[in-house]
Amino acid sequence: MNLNPHAEHPEDAPASTAEPRNSVLEEKAFRSRSVLVPGAISDASAGDVARRLIALDSDSPTAIDMLVSSPGGHLESGDAIHDIIRFIAAPVNMIGTGWVGSAAAHLYLSVPRERRFCAPNTRCLIHPPSGGTGGQATDIAIHAQERVTKALKRPGQAGPFAP
Repeated sequence: MNLNPHAEHPEDAPASTAEPRNSVLEEKAFRSRSVLVPGAISDASAGDVARRLIALDSDSPTAIDMLVSSPGGHLESGDAIHDIIRFIAAPVNMIGTGWVGSAAAHLYLSVPRERRFCAPNTRCLIHPPSGGTGGQATDIAIHAQERVTKALKRPGQAGPFAP
């Protein structure tokens, strides 16, 4: 039994104005070599941003504008975007708008200082690592060791595309 009242008559389904409008805006942004990072950073959004950056880089070595307005999110997802920004040949101009916090601030700092810009009302938040660790004492010890190891890494040790 299908519980969706619109399954038999899709024309009766409520129209969603958000999805078509977002896809049109995303397409226009892509054509203008701009990548938007709105809202919380997640695995899904990081994958989408990474694909867009790689596609734009393969299309042309011209600079890519990345507009970030995010309270942050999953740090490892932000790390994935950060690494792609450092990996691609095309330079990235980072433009902060609205709120740039936590993992989004990490993204903002992934480009050289001369490629960072902020809109007049941008607010940034950078804080020490926190939260997410729990479980048995051995699990907490592993997380603590990973943070220490990551903090001690120096540029050039991360791989062939490190600065």
